Amino acid sequence: MERQLVLAGCLLEQGDLGGARAALEQVLAWDPGHLVAHETLVQVHLGAGDPARAHKEQTRRALFLDGRSGPAADCVWAHATLLYGEMPLGWDLYEARLAAPGLTMPERHFTHPRWNGESFPGKTLLLHYEQGLGDTLMFVRFAPRVKALGGRVLLAAQRPLADLVATCPGIDEVIPKGGPVPPFDCHFPLLSLPWLFRTELASIPAEVPYLRVPPHVPNRQALCERLALGAGRLRVGLAWKGSSDHPRDAQRSVPPACLTPLAKLPGVAWYSFQREGGLPEPFPGILALGPLLSTFSDTAFALEAMDLLITVDTAVAHLAGALGIPTLLLVTNIPDWRWLMDRDDSPWYPTLRIYRQPLPGDWDSVVQHVLADLMSPG
Repeated sequence: MERQLVLAGCLLEQGDLGGARAALEQVLAWDPGHLVAHETLVQVHLGAGDPARAHKEQTRRALFLDGRSGPAADCVWAHATLLYGEMPLGWDLYEARLAAPGLTMPERHFTHPRWNGESFPGKTLLLHYEQGLGDTLMFVRFAPRVKALGGRVLLAAQRPLADLVATCPGIDEVIPKGGPVPPFDCHFPLLSLPWLFRTELASIPAEVPYLRVPPHVPNRQALCERLALGAGRLRVGLAWKGSSDHPRDAQRSVPPACLTPLAKLPGVAWYSFQREGGLPEPFPGILALGPLLSTFSDTAFALEAMDLLITVDTAVAHLAGALGIPTLLLVTNIPDWRWLMDRDDSPWYPTLRIYRQPLPGDWDSVVQHVLADLMSPG
């Protein structure tokens, strides 16, 4: 059975969706509750452009995971629904994450009432983060709409983002994780704001920049010196690997060797935005910024100096988009739901262009597409 599962994964990476589906169906015939097989079959159906079957498979997986139809089923269904831009249905389903233990982190249990979207003049509302750094950078854009409804707006945010998200219009005060929380009257989870505002593709708040470089940049002087080394050339930032803690890091990160053709671009000063040390570089001559990016304020300052950023799906992509930096995003053939399917632009970030794998694992075609576009006149 496990051999069939490995075979299915190999066939999926090679683009043989029919063969992968057949192998997975054999696994599920032997073990109807095999969660990895269900998850892989979802990827097969999405890769074949069949969201209806992907939705069904998501639900089957959730039933085995949860033991019944309920919040877990709705939550995994939400991801497939949002991937195809089915809003606000996707937001409705995504609310189920709040009812299933373990689907949001950190879990909070307030005695204060949850805000219901009404006007709140003279009161204080606490917005609170959940999930990853990129999620906070992405969804804080809704803060001005919240502020327009009345009183004081607090934001509980991850400590590395505190200074940065404080620059967002509509945020009166940021409470870093672990810091003391001032008195407030009601609360609301940050990732539920698109649900509250009945957000559709056409109504996503996409005015950029909605974040700015904070006044205090710890490594400003050292960054200026490093950035000056590229004077007179096009400054292009590069990020090819996401966080190792991310469950899909192996899929969404690009092997450095695949990026080697980019060295052909003339007149470019390349800057690495990889914060992890010891990573192999795609080609010689890249100026490493990582040791100087001790905070997201440093990263924002460095991004503001770039003419272009080329990056995989990681937090720096969201930061560049929020700052309005021209960005080329490299994604898998079935990306995270927020990058949608079958389009090369993003309704979330107007300065971002998406380059997608034509087949699972095919980063070479993605890089050749990028290179051709950057080499073409105009």
